[in-house]
Amino acid sequence: MNAEEKLQKCFESIRRKTDFVPEIGIILGTGLGSFADEIQTEKIVNYSELEYFPISTVSGHSGRFIFGKFMGKNIVIMQGRVHYYEGYDMTDVVLGVRIINLLGAKKLILTNAAGGINQNFSKGCIMAISDHISTFVPSPLRGKNIDMLGERFPDMSMVYDENLLNIAKSAAKKNNIDLKIGVYAQAQGPNYETPAEIRMFKALGADAVGMSTACEAMAAKHAGMNILGISCITNMAAGLNSEILSHTDVKQTAKNIAGNFKTLLRTILEEI
Repeated sequence: MNAEEKLQKCFESIRRKTDFVPEIGIILGTGLGSFADEIQTEKIVNYSELEYFPISTVSGHSGRFIFGKFMGKNIVIMQGRVHYYEGYDMTDVVLGVRIINLLGAKKLILTNAAGGINQNFSKGCIMAISDHISTFVPSPLRGKNIDMLGERFPDMSMVYDENLLNIAKSAAKKNNIDLKIGVYAQAQGPNYETPAEIRMFKALGADAVGMSTACEAMAAKHAGMNILGISCITNMAAGLNSEILSHTDVKQTAKNIAGNFKTLLRTILEEI
């Protein structure tokens, strides 16, 4: 079954469960899933209920679509994502984003836990993504183009929406949150990067690095969505200090940041 057929099957399966039409989609990254408690839930669809949909296998990713309302807006949340390093094809990794688009959402907020490369950053800060580097993972657009989503050769000059970025800056200022702005690089994972790789990413202009998001942003841009990316800096990247990197520590730091993250996201949604 090709990517378009799989997308259509999953979309039809969700539509048999709910006719909810979202305005905004949100993907919650590692340790950030508790924001889903903020919305007035109308329907939950587990990934496991959808034939052909990939299942999240990583601790900290619940693996479900949550449909509901927040501040009068229709929201769909992916509470947990799937990653390329889990062994899925990249078209499977971005399947959720494409479903969100077909369901009706025109705006997408991507969140993640990331390692800080910019030495003006510190563990526990939050960064809005201004651009990304996706060269080190396969493009989700590889293969036969899905014409109903977008054109064969989409422009990636401005993946992240300037208006949404300005809303994020305004929301941070309103709440006295020190929001960093920077370039995010996606690596394949699941291993953390070596110090030499981090020096390479820094030389390329990356401010933070993670194992998701850029591929999702590419698929969303291909489908004509307006995108905001937010990284919670849960650790400084390899070689920048003596800290040993672990997924347990990443999840704990994400939970520690959760208060500021939820305040920021709540205000962004109010202003969109």
